[in-house]
Amino acid sequence: MKIHHSLHLILPILVVFASCEEKTQEAMVEIDPHAVATEQHLIKVDTLYTELENPWGMTWLPDGRMLVTERKGEILVFENDAYTGQKLEGVPAVHAVNQAGLLDIQIHPDYAQNGWIYIAYAKPVEGGGATAIMRAKLDGNRLVEQEDLIITTPAVEGGRHFGSRIIFDKDNYLFFSNGERGANPENAQTLKNSHGKIHRIHDDGRIPSDNPFVNETDAIPSIWTYGNRNPQGLVYDAATNRIWGIEHGPKGGDEINLIQKGKNYGWPEITYGIDYDDSIITEDTVKSGMEQPIHFWRPSIAPCGAVLVTSDKYPSWKGNLLVGALAKQHINRVELQGTQYVGEERMLQDIGRVRHVAQSPDGYIYAVTEATGLLIKLVPQG
Repeated sequence: MKIHHSLHLILPILVVFASCEEKTQEAMVEIDPHAVATEQHLIKVDTLYTELENPWGMTWLPDGRMLVTERKGEILVFENDAYTGQKLEGVPAVHAVNQAGLLDIQIHPDYAQNGWIYIAYAKPVEGGGATAIMRAKLDGNRLVEQEDLIITTPAVEGGRHFGSRIIFDKDNYLFFSNGERGANPENAQTLKNSHGKIHRIHDDGRIPSDNPFVNETDAIPSIWTYGNRNPQGLVYDAATNRIWGIEHGPKGGDEINLIQKGKNYGWPEITYGIDYDDSIITEDTVKSGMEQPIHFWRPSIAPCGAVLVTSDKYPSWKGNLLVGALAKQHINRVELQGTQYVGEERMLQDIGRVRHVAQSPDGYIYAVTEATGLLIKLVPQG
């Protein structure tokens, strides 16, 4: 009986040990052997697609489908993390020159009720191309009810520094970025044209009556900020009601800016960069009435699309900016404390020219690259 009683006590213990061992083995099996160790998280880089050309923006529909824009004028449809082989029909013609073309895409915060999709694109117009914001709805796989909400001025023949990102704030105001067109940096310092600015409009294209320059003679009424060189990233932090602008600088002088109503961000009167031929743009880095970046990169990383991490899937990244780097070909994790820069980590070096980083509705981080043509998903391990 003693032996039987002892076995009766020991067997459950063995079962518990075996169960723990099985769980440990299961956890070990789940970790991808090729996972990448970052400073805060072990990450599996899941490559979902390898044939992108010049991707720009991405968004998710409530039914789970993901839309990815190609600058040449296509919108690819993905479902369950796989390319469906389908592209949206009825995409507007674009001024596809150099950096211009089909750019960002976002859905309305109330998409489930109104069905509006918003697209930033270089619209072919008399005189060349102009950054435009269009909205449309989906009928099956076709864009319908298309309407241009705003067309920036003046048009230009070239394709440099078109921006352009779209965000919505908590009140459903739409903000979009627009570059100063490269050859004419002075555009950024005048309120009489649309270029080198962040703009704010209602979701139907109307101009808000409280925009900062709406009553100023000859000023473009949609302007929210000016002195912005080529803001290719725009991020809204709903928790703090802050907007972060990621500005592509010249040779050096890429910036992260806290975007605030009516502020002048200085380009080209002040900069921490030099021109591409090593000539001096200006000796000034500070001027009265002009904002300082919260951080600048020198040498340039060529920052682009970015996201603020809010997902519980990456607890140590929450509140960080993930910024795509074109020239340096990595994802830049920027740690913030309030409105102050704390530090950064360069992740996934040489993965390609990272054009945009975004967070899906279910909390995963995705990125698209040029040159390597990737759509990737960052899956935390362990």
